[in-house]
Amino acid sequence: MPLHMTKIAFGAKSYDDLAGWYENSPNPKRLTTKYRPKRHEEMVGGSLYWILNHALVARSEILSFTETDEGRWHINLKPELVRVHQQRKRAHQGWRYLKDENAPRDVAEGEDIGDALPGKLAAKLERLGLV
Repeated sequence: MPLHMTKIAFGAKSYDDLAGWYENSPNPKRLTTKYRPKRHEEMVGGSLYWILNHALVARSEILSFTETDEGRWHINLKPELVRVHQQRKRAHQGWRYLKDENAPRDVAEGEDIGDALPGKLAAKLERLGLV
């Protein structure tokens, strides 16, 4: 089973903002990080899950890790954003590992889940038994 990672979609206000990053940026899709994850070999074939409003909302497959001339690392992503069933996730700095069994499932083709609820609101609704 592949290992995944989570990262905040910093600056995105909605899922549409996040999707716009994929539509409006050059290929290949990649993120730059100062340090290569220690478990990077396990993550190739896994996914980067995006956190938006304190919830995991989408993912992109991790294709590889490459070092830059400046000693930083690119996380190379498949240029496809896959929407997932929203799952609450506390915000954090940088990235964190996510095991396959804890990852949310993809939204099926034709299934409509609407926009992501803010995580705090989703938690309150969950405690009330409304979601």
